[in-house]
Amino acid sequence: MSFGIIPLILFIIFLISYLKDPRKIINGFLFNTFICFFLIFCVIVSLNSDSVVLRYIIFLPFLALLFMLTFGTIALMFGLFLNARILMKREGRRFTNSLTLIAALGMLFCMLLPIINPASLVSSHFQPIFAGISLISVYFFIHLSNFLSAYFLYQFNRPRRNQDFIIVLGSGLINDKVPPLLASRIHKAIDFYWKQAAVNTPPTIIFSGGQGPDEGLPEAEAMQKYAVQKGIPLEHTVQENRSVNTYQNMLFSKEIMDSLKPDGKYKSIFTTNNFHLFRAGIYARQAGLNSQGIGSKTAFYYWPNAMIREYVAIVVMGRKRHMKICGTILGFALFLTVLSFIVS
Repeated sequence: MSFGIIPLILFIIFLISYLKDPRKIINGFLFNTFICFFLIFCVIVSLNSDSVVLRYIIFLPFLALLFMLTFGTIALMFGLFLNARILMKREGRRFTNSLTLIAALGMLFCMLLPIINPASLVSSHFQPIFAGISLISVYFFIHLSNFLSAYFLYQFNRPRRNQDFIIVLGSGLINDKVPPLLASRIHKAIDFYWKQAAVNTPPTIIFSGGQGPDEGLPEAEAMQKYAVQKGIPLEHTVQENRSVNTYQNMLFSKEIMDSLKPDGKYKSIFTTNNFHLFRAGIYARQAGLNSQGIGSKTAFYYWPNAMIREYVAIVVMGRKRHMKICGTILGFALFLTVLSFIVS
């Protein structure tokens, strides 16, 4: 039973980290580590128990997990193929809409790889390189798992209804009109606005978004007009019309809030689509903004592709660290390969 202290300590560490700042991928790593050690603890308890019922209760989730890993992976692959077809049919055949297709093809390749066994086709001297590539794959699988856990945990964030500002992040206009994707972000802010107004002083809504080369007006202006038409008082809205990306959304909105509240004593949240929520939170932290987000719902057919795009963006954000780790692994693998040739 002394082993049980390990998952308990890991859970406490995770909880402290999450409550301090839920916008970190390390929270996903800590949570996943806690789950792994908790499952090991459950196995130890069941093996040391004389209760057959307890053993079944504990081992049934493991059987379900094994079933999911075996058949769920195949189902996921076919689901991604189907999603790619639906997405391209509705949104057009563009590279940005083909990420689920690429992911499905990647999964198919990984399934066929053990059958092909490319390592058997080359000299044994090159085995360290294949081992290095496998290790890099494991590294990114763990990183993806950490990202997904951190993302889902962040969805549970529920800010209090005592905010001074709500930042609505822009996402582009279509024919100078607010499209459904952007409208969902505005409606999320409007919903929070009225809920807070019922119990507290209503917040000021900052509509953040500049003007693209193919847009006749700034996103902020279009969003503000949309919200006013939905009943939000104009005097409770502000435009931030310079930003061209999420980081600038946060940075320029912070400048506006600092100018309206020079003492810096204000509370703020931001709204965006649920798939974009976690990465937007990271940008808020980078901009020095202590602001958490609330996510609006996204059409289910659009969500998988958007999530893949978000993960790619997260990887790019940490590209220096990933390049160092992958470079170290490949460098060591090449060293072992050269050493193998020398020794032989």
